[in-house]
Amino acid sequence: MTKPEMVWKTAYRHPGEWDRSYALRSMVDLFEESAAARRQAPLLDFMGRIYSYGEVLDGANRVACGLRALGYGPGDRIGLFLPNVPHYVAAYYGILKLGATVVNFSPLYSVEELAAQVADSGTRLLFTLSATALLPTALKVLERSDLERLVVGSVAGALPTAKSLFYQLFRGSEVTARPHDPRILAFSKLIANKGDCPNPTIDPERDVALIQYTGGTTGTPKGAVLTHQNLSANARQVAELDPELGQAEDSVLGVLPFFHVFANTCVLNRTVITGGKIVMLPRFNAQQVLTELRRTKPRSLPGVPTMYQALLDAPGMKPSDFSSLRFCISGGAPLPEQLKLNWESVTGAHIIEGYGLSESSGVVSANPYVGLNKSGTIGQPIPGTRVRLVDKEDPRKPAPEGEPGEIVVQGPQIMQGYWNRPEADVGTFVDDHWLRTGDVGIIDADGYIHIVDRLKDMIAVGGFKVFPSQIEAVLYTHPAVKETLVLGLPDPYHGELPHAYVALNDGMTADAKEMCGWLNAQLGKHERVAEVVIRDSLPKTMIGKLSRKDLLAEVKAGR
Repeated sequence: MTKPEMVWKTAYRHPGEWDRSYALRSMVDLFEESAAARRQAPLLDFMGRIYSYGEVLDGANRVACGLRALGYGPGDRIGLFLPNVPHYVAAYYGILKLGATVVNFSPLYSVEELAAQVADSGTRLLFTLSATALLPTALKVLERSDLERLVVGSVAGALPTAKSLFYQLFRGSEVTARPHDPRILAFSKLIANKGDCPNPTIDPERDVALIQYTGGTTGTPKGAVLTHQNLSANARQVAELDPELGQAEDSVLGVLPFFHVFANTCVLNRTVITGGKIVMLPRFNAQQVLTELRRTKPRSLPGVPTMYQALLDAPGMKPSDFSSLRFCISGGAPLPEQLKLNWESVTGAHIIEGYGLSESSGVVSANPYVGLNKSGTIGQPIPGTRVRLVDKEDPRKPAPEGEPGEIVVQGPQIMQGYWNRPEADVGTFVDDHWLRTGDVGIIDADGYIHIVDRLKDMIAVGGFKVFPSQIEAVLYTHPAVKETLVLGLPDPYHGELPHAYVALNDGMTADAKEMCGWLNAQLGKHERVAEVVIRDSLPKTMIGKLSRKDLLAEVKAGR
């Protein structure tokens, strides 16, 4: 517990908001309430095909019953290896209605990454699509893991009739045939039921809704355990930030990937509980986003900085394309001040920087929608959330007066811990369930938080967390590589990009460009390095360890 003699540097919003409480609610309760109130209203707009709240609820009920008939139930882990498609939303809520736990997997994962997280989480069944970018990977994982089944959906079946025909005729190269295997079930067959089976009562505080994989200081992915209450509280916290909610139609362009915690809270969960509409796109493409902005005229566009820059740079972009936008939430990576100024000048829409982690269900702090919006800060804690600074060396003590400290967070959205990693929890929480973020910051006189450094070696690539150790592990499999270090260096578009530095084994030679191609072929899209630099040696500490800090200093000095 906090000792009376300690003086903590604490961020704040307004008096009384620290102690805001949120009633215990499950994600299923909130979804069903919205569907009951707005059954005919549009929930999803997928490239022109509209799905009402009632239709999505019916799909979720059918998913739950289909899974139940296959023998799945409360506590089972069921994975989503999907982009932003209607199948994702129906499966997400169907799994939750069953009392089971959703496990999010990035569609960018390699076979090895997906297999490792399937094994770690104990995922029994995986939802995916009959797409060449997904199904072959899922099939390999089915063969080499304890995964029991795949449920495979079709993108063409989710599109409007004309677009579905176009997809089938002209994009056949992007579709993989579903093998005839009793372990592989079509999504359409799974939901071929009445959707009227009984579902269990959910305890919001105890039942796990989502396992969201993140990374730690070692770069080893860990599953953040998020209950129904964690997710539902964070969705309500985020919704409360919008001062205009209820005054106009709430429509969001959902191009951020739903498998990422940022979109899970700020696009999917938050919009569903407010009764809004999500204009879904399966992946980010600047021209397609501009087309959807013109067609659907959404009110908000959550994104990462690289996305906003790409839209400003897109050929044929006109300021009028953004005329419907009011608020744009930026997260996942630092927002450059000049980009904020350029975006607001061109579009007329406010861009609001916030901050969060997988371990916090998505959001910890944000700049106000209306009022003092401080560039270069991550704003103030959202309602019901406490943020303070602790000593970087000893998190049980306050940060020294006038010095940066590690940011720690407490609130209803904070995870229960890491999946099957009690040893990791020991160093992750301090005092009364305060979460250590690994980020170092300062808090100004207005209660706004500035991040100034990171304790972790994580590289932020366009909103994705990339860990040097994972890239280094691949490099060490090259026969010529003796030593390697990967650094994250600034990039005007992505925020940061990984750069690999290697020293070769004695007597070995290698071409840097060839090695770069070899390396990137084995990495996920967001992990690919900008370059491989071959050096005579890499700097080491006095005890012989490779020194990332010294290498970074040398690179910055041009050595």
